Amino acid sequence: MAAYEFTVSIRTQYLEDQSDPDRAQYVFAYAITIKNTGKVAAQLISRHWVITDANNHVEEVRGLGVVGQQPLLQPSEQFDYTSGATLKTPQGSMAGEYFCVAEDGEQFVAKIPEFVLSLPRTLH
Repeated sequence: MAAYEFTVSIRTQYLEDQSDPDRAQYVFAYAITIKNTGKVAAQLISRHWVITDANNHVEEVRGLGVVGQQPLLQPSEQFDYTSGATLKTPQGSMAGEYFCVAEDGEQFVAKIPEFVLSLPRTLH
């Protein structure tokens, strides 16, 4: 087990009722679980997202915390939140990283694995 490690898992959902395909607006929700799988308590300080649509249009988003919070996670503790993204295409992807600081001052990056945003039943 690493001393400094957050593990990130993601679930996605297409929000048909908030989308408007005629105006090229496809809205997706994603639920994220961040678990401190390291040995040291650490705080999530900021985030960096890379959002890519099916036309290879890339948008980068940076900001403090997640959903207005900077959670401090003890070893084995987890934090869950839900957020969303709007794409101009029915498919796309997101990936990124969280910048974290452990209680002993060590800084580390938790990678957010790439995940797909897609209308149901559109990918093989």
